[in-house]
Amino acid sequence: MAVYIDPPTWPGHGRMWSHLVSDVSYDELHAFAARIGCPRRAFERDHYDVPETRYADAVAAGALEIGSKELVRRLTEAGLRRRKGSAGEA
Repeated sequence: MAVYIDPPTWPGHGRMWSHLVSDVSYDELHAFAARIGCPRRAFERDHYDVPETRYADAVAAGALEIGSKELVRRLTEAGLRRRKGSAGEA
């Protein structure tokens, strides 16, 4: 399993958020997110937005903590990075 989460440093909707990604597949990511109770609507292009209140839950379930730049690097190297405006979502 290779699911990663960055620190909750992204502001939005009155709280801070993390990004949850896989460097293996979207299927792995969706399955992991479902196990920790992330709704599918939290999926955006290539990641799940996870509120800071759920960060510890994701880590306890096995998500590996890494910095935001490293998270993007791993996602890009895996060929799973989808930038805004790219076609299709898994």
